[in-house]
Amino acid sequence: MTETVDVYWSFRSPYSYLVTPDLARLREDFDVDVQMRIVYPIAIRDPSLVFDPSNRKKPMYIIMDSRRRAEFLGMPMVVPARPDPIVQEPGTMKVAEQQPYIHRLSALGVEAARRGKGVEYVTQVSALVFGGTEGWDQGDHLQNAVARAGLDLAELDAAIEGGDHLDEVLRNQDALSAAGHWGVPTMVVRNEPFFGQDRIDTLRWRLEQYGLAR
Repeated sequence: MTETVDVYWSFRSPYSYLVTPDLARLREDFDVDVQMRIVYPIAIRDPSLVFDPSNRKKPMYIIMDSRRRAEFLGMPMVVPARPDPIVQEPGTMKVAEQQPYIHRLSALGVEAARRGKGVEYVTQVSALVFGGTEGWDQGDHLQNAVARAGLDLAELDAAIEGGDHLDEVLRNQDALSAAGHWGVPTMVVRNEPFFGQDRIDTLRWRLEQYGLAR
């Protein structure tokens, strides 16, 4: 029987980007349905958990560590992306009220997941954002990335216009909290959370314990 793996994932997390090849391999190696559950970055959900203008050690470590992890995995990585999916003042770390990027990317991700292309969408779009494409929001960069995921950007934009996609993002955040975590990426199977890009191997071990077919 197919096992469902819920993946809580955001477009501002470099570790979410780094987990995407593993999610594809997970589907190839096991009888699993990987469901992408898009959530807002922690800067939107609760910036107090991460950002303290008087202490830059945590964000600086994340930048250093994610670049190192990308090098280890052989994946391109530019942090922060240009433009950053979250509009935020560099000095104060204050999050702007207007967020032209993250709401659209998240809503499109929800629609892609509804069409059974969630993994493909986040793989291509996060590679665009974190892979070093300057001005990824300009021209046909996003359109081409969505096409590589097997989707049409114009169709997705039409689908999210006036839809409940951002409400689903909030529901995903509630589900992540109910699963016992707050960070991304978090993979959940049978109500058991596995937090972090480096926990895929542990998740695979658990799936083997369940006797899932390879």
